[in-house]
Amino acid sequence: MTHQPSYSHIPVMLTESVAALIPPSAPDGDGLVIVDGTFGGGGYTRALLQAMPKVQIIGIDRDPQAIPRAEAVKADFPDRFRFIAGRFGDLDRLLAEHDVPFVDGVVLDVGVSSFQIDQADRGFSFMRQGPLDMRMELAGRSAADVVNETEETELANIIYQYGDERQSRRIARAICADRQSVGPFTTTADLANLIRRVVRKSPKDLIDPATRTFQALRIYVNDEIGELQRCLEAAERVLRPGGRLVVVSFHSLEDREVKAFLKDRADDRSGGSRLLPGEVAGPAPTFALLTRKAVAASTDEARHNPRARSAKLRAAERLETPPRDGKEA
Repeated sequence: MTHQPSYSHIPVMLTESVAALIPPSAPDGDGLVIVDGTFGGGGYTRALLQAMPKVQIIGIDRDPQAIPRAEAVKADFPDRFRFIAGRFGDLDRLLAEHDVPFVDGVVLDVGVSSFQIDQADRGFSFMRQGPLDMRMELAGRSAADVVNETEETELANIIYQYGDERQSRRIARAICADRQSVGPFTTTADLANLIRRVVRKSPKDLIDPATRTFQALRIYVNDEIGELQRCLEAAERVLRPGGRLVVVSFHSLEDREVKAFLKDRADDRSGGSRLLPGEVAGPAPTFALLTRKAVAASTDEARHNPRARSAKLRAAERLETPPRDGKEA
């Protein structure tokens, strides 16, 4: 019998996210459909179902191991919850396949979940010995494939672009040398130990030298930035006027994408009175910002949940303007 470990997953900025999703016009959720695009452990889903006794929630997750957790939520809320297996970047297509053309809210808690980090056999953490995997869907190229097959310059670019690792060239060079002289990398410890050996660490740098490289590989393997970009555009297509988009991100790459998208979509350059002679009016805004700046977790939450320390929440409300790409859901 396989031992099933217990996990402690605490949703970040749960209270703030739920509050941002509840429209004043329907505080009990009557007639509303909200999508939890990163179902994970179901924390946001359960909180929304409890806060709004009449709301309908659709959970989406690409990780097959999220299915048993979704079944547990379904057992508790059989008439108000359903789960769709898939990527949130395919949000509009997945909803259309289940006869849901429009929704009233989308919430995303982007990045890797505590469930994935805590399982050594998923290979996400350099703190746990396990296969060098990192695949959220348990399919496709693994982190080991990327590390063992990618040419040195491209590998350095991946580590720098997605990990902001200034010593990316040194790390890539060492990886390529070791995989040729010693053999392919197969475990998290293989890679983490090499990075710790070659990275020059400043006394002021308190994080493990392997942190940035592991982050970069995880983001690359799962195309996390691309998925986020596609989901934001899909949310624009499926949200009804007045619908809410709430995104919680955990590092600058993610937050930068969310900030840029919302700034672009909420930037009203169509007002003739503000145009200088010769200027051409830009497209009308499709969102109104609910948060002018990113909202950080409270001091108390950050103290009790280390994952919350880097969290940023951004929220916006869908306007009546058609989506920018011209596609309708």
